[in-house]
Amino acid sequence: MTAEVAPATGPEMSYVYAVSRAGAPLEAALAGRPGLEGSPLRTVRAGDLVALVSSVPSASYGTEGVKAQMEDLGRLEVLARTHHAVVEAAYEHAAVLPMRLVTVYLDDGRVQDMLGAREAEFSALLARLEGHVELGVKIYADPREAVAVGGGGAEAPASPGRAYLQRRRAQQQNHRATYRAAGSVAAEVPARVAGIARAHVTHRPQQGDLAQAAGENIVNDAYLVQDTEADAFRAALTGLADDVPGVRVEITGPWAPYSFATPPAADSGDPR
Repeated sequence: MTAEVAPATGPEMSYVYAVSRAGAPLEAALAGRPGLEGSPLRTVRAGDLVALVSSVPSASYGTEGVKAQMEDLGRLEVLARTHHAVVEAAYEHAAVLPMRLVTVYLDDGRVQDMLGAREAEFSALLARLEGHVELGVKIYADPREAVAVGGGGAEAPASPGRAYLQRRRAQQQNHRATYRAAGSVAAEVPARVAGIARAHVTHRPQQGDLAQAAGENIVNDAYLVQDTEADAFRAALTGLADDVPGVRVEITGPWAPYSFATPPAADSGDPR
């Protein structure tokens, strides 16, 4: 998780959620929706761009405050959920570039400076992403499900030691077969969505608390798709793993195109 953090110098700082084109109805559309810390959302304009921002306390969002939040999973979850909720709400009304979590500047003037310095870059990204959404494709492998579906044939009685070795061998063979099958399913995805997806990003498979679904997440990819073709994308992958025991395909979204819109970090020398 990448953060752009300014040192705390005053009582409040400007937290940036997303960037859009000037004239986008973000301020009116999101009136009444709170940002972080319950602060109202507003827009900051520079040239042909606007940033969606809210004020946050410098004690919590300066360098030391952010470090403390990143180390507190409860606070980090609230921060991330609020940030993403604001971006998703904004994306319902206009094409936006989601900013990285914890993109904070000293004040609105510094936000304007950032927009001016990166106007060409942001404008090009917005032009590329207008009318597009992000769809996720997750593939899971669950050898236990494969055993439950496939069952097992009857075997002649064996001694306890021999029976244990037979079970272990069968488990290992089933494990390998399930993961091979999941790999084969994953290999079919690009061909099925060719001509529909405009871009593709491979993310690290989800693990730990992020992997709440059954089985192991072995593929966690994102695809950029025209919003009018989202249904066609889903249809192209329908039934992909229906006859493959222990393998499941999950399609998520549509989302704001986080995987394709987040601008690269600003020059580390950028004064905030």
